[in-house]
Amino acid sequence: MIPEFLASLPEGMAGVDWRLVVADNDSADGTVDLVRSLAPEATVVETGRNAGYAAGVNAALAAAAGWDGGFRAALVCNPDIRMRRGCAELLVGALGDPVDGGGRVGISVPLLYEEDGTLHFSLRRESRVTRALGEAVIGNRRAGRFPRWSELVTDPSAYGRRTVADWATGALMALSRECLEVCGAWDESFFLYSEETEYCLRAGDRGFATRLEPAASAVHLGGDSQVSPRLWTLLTLNRVRLYGRRHSAPATAAFRAAVLLRRPPGRRSAARRTGRARAGQPDRPARHPGALSGGSRRRGPARRERDRWAPARPRRCRSSPG
Repeated sequence: MIPEFLASLPEGMAGVDWRLVVADNDSADGTVDLVRSLAPEATVVETGRNAGYAAGVNAALAAAAGWDGGFRAALVCNPDIRMRRGCAELLVGALGDPVDGGGRVGISVPLLYEEDGTLHFSLRRESRVTRALGEAVIGNRRAGRFPRWSELVTDPSAYGRRTVADWATGALMALSRECLEVCGAWDESFFLYSEETEYCLRAGDRGFATRLEPAASAVHLGGDSQVSPRLWTLLTLNRVRLYGRRHSAPATAAFRAAVLLRRPPGRRSAARRTGRARAGQPDRPARHPGALSGGSRRRGPARRERDRWAPARPRRCRSSPG
């Protein structure tokens, strides 16, 4: 995956002056040597520990901040992302645009597609008790049609325009330097899941909107991957913990109860397999929703997170076409 990721960057970063920073969270599979051999100009940061996604982002940004002149924007990018031509230029060009109601774009995100061309629902609404209940009762994809009942945004029209969202999945996002300076470091207490949620919400509190740039697009190779019951537990715990930081204790207790009504993927899969066996149908692995409230799916802690960032200095900063 790493060689293909590195080979895809020139096309995706076309139109911007950029340098690559690779943060490695103590991998043991030769990733560091591979990156140094294939991209000798890259800055490689070895954290020395399996520190989590947010810690990797912080380490990479700290390294980029030490460059002469720093950088004007940073592109946070998973290695399973394949940007389409000019994606980075469009994302960086959207930063700083004013938004309705005040504020400006501090975080811009592209359209994400699965390998088969299916649109990945990447936009999210902030957590509420009613939204957790809706997702538990009828599922996040069906509930996503109604803003009151789901965090997941599934309205197709929202993905055809420059939509401002409360947050978006963090597989690929551009952040302005001003946003990073005002909001500070990513919260490393969220080892996995909810770290991009927390950062987008924090940015929104400070006047920096998260906005979709529909002219920019990328393929997310891991966008429809399954989440194990263990990682589902971590996802749920982090959702509740983040909610508790922003709401009262009684509201958090209600939110926790609503979230726990939703069955973890493992149990749902087992129930489906049992149902098929009783009906005499072949046992097929269950497909889980490609979008889950709480963060984009990444390699679990046991497989060591290895995420890549490409801070970009645009040759020309412009608004992307409508």
